[in-house]
Amino acid sequence: MKLAFFALALMLPSLSCSASTTPQPEEAGAVHWSRILETALASSAQTGKPVFALFQEIPGCAGCKQFGRDVMSNPLLVEAVETEFTPLLIHNNKGGRDAEVMKRFGEPAWNYQVVRFLNSNGEDILPRKDQVWDTAGIAERMVATLTQAKRPVPAYLTLLAAEQSPRLKQAVFAMYCFWTGELALGQIDGVITTEAGFMAGHEVTLVKYDPSVISLPQLIAAAEKVECANAVSVPATDLPAAKATRLKVGTISGYRTAPADDQKKQIGGTPAETLTLSPAQATKVNAWIRTDPAKALDFLTPSQQARLKTGASR
Repeated sequence: MKLAFFALALMLPSLSCSASTTPQPEEAGAVHWSRILETALASSAQTGKPVFALFQEIPGCAGCKQFGRDVMSNPLLVEAVETEFTPLLIHNNKGGRDAEVMKRFGEPAWNYQVVRFLNSNGEDILPRKDQVWDTAGIAERMVATLTQAKRPVPAYLTLLAAEQSPRLKQAVFAMYCFWTGELALGQIDGVITTEAGFMAGHEVTLVKYDPSVISLPQLIAAAEKVECANAVSVPATDLPAAKATRLKVGTISGYRTAPADDQKKQIGGTPAETLTLSPAQATKVNAWIRTDPAKALDFLTPSQQARLKTGASR
């Protein structure tokens, strides 16, 4: 018996290594999933983290594969799922345990992907919603779930939802220095991304902003306050809102991006320059890294913060 047990123990490492190299289905993305509902619910009860339950067709159609590649493999979204939620994957085209879970939740078989957010009792935190298939939609529902569950909402997740949103608008501010423009305008709440550029012979900063957070007149006023608004240009449809200001107002025309070495200058020479950041993260880190490093850290994921601290300690 002891010899048999010892032989089995010797086999376990190779079995573990073999399992770890098994490729994950493309439709499932890059998230490390639990596959057992009861295990996920028990983990949720212990940690307080909501269950992120993906009902997915595996193997699936081209749309399911694209969802796995584009949404469930977004590194920021993946980290948010794994750190703020309890991930659970249910195959919607299988029998056995998967079919039992499908029946419990009334999910149709062979359906496109559906994400549901559950509490530890298996109850929906948000009403079920179909056809949420993009990063912005999933991230927005993640934010809403954490808010409803009275859990902290990471700044990087809120930023991800905003960055991917189709509701973003843009404005171009002319000023004496676009390095200063990226720094000062990037600090404004509701500004999601900034970019250094040129237009009409002037240094300008192209701003993408969330109109649900800050209106165009409010944005212009905030830009004036930080002395980054000698003139403002907007899409033609936004001219009526922009003309309420005393500034020279025009339409965006002939804009061109400044060279890469003129972008996000505040990050250069700091440990943050070694990180791979989304455009929105780069905007916020660039805006705060020199004046309030702790605030800059808020826009990073836990793994990014860990890499930053490790790099700084070397």
